[in-house]
Amino acid sequence: MTKVSQKQLEANQKNAKLGGVKTDEGKAVSKLNALKHGLLSKEVLLNEEDEKSLIELGKRLRTELKPDTELELLLVDRIVANFWRLRRAMIIEQHDVISDTGGLMYDCDKFFRYETLLERGIYKALHELQRIQSARAGEKPPAPLAVDIDVSTD
Repeated sequence: MTKVSQKQLEANQKNAKLGGVKTDEGKAVSKLNALKHGLLSKEVLLNEEDEKSLIELGKRLRTELKPDTELELLLVDRIVANFWRLRRAMIIEQHDVISDTGGLMYDCDKFFRYETLLERGIYKALHELQRIQSARAGEKPPAPLAVDIDVSTD
């Protein structure tokens, strides 16, 4: 650890007192600073997105997947949330927000990893839902068939 001069320490302390968000409104905004694309947001629906479309998606998937228990409904909700975020990722791709030109390759790789995580989340929840529904119907649940293989050299 390098030693900091007394003068530098005092300057750092003075600057630290000046910075930072002070108001509740500013704090509410600053907590979203890391939210660049919304793929990992805790919130499923972002401000600029259409709530009605999300609700309709949920209704369609519930009709199609036919959840019957609370656990099944939870799995369908997880599918809906990840499906919605994946839809958001596709919109970002269409608008060329993420590009592999101009030194953004790292961001592009990161973006595609997010996409892969969302897809895995959808399939994992879907496969578990299918297994639970098969068991409830008195059928032998199929063995989990989803295998994740990572071939990256990172």
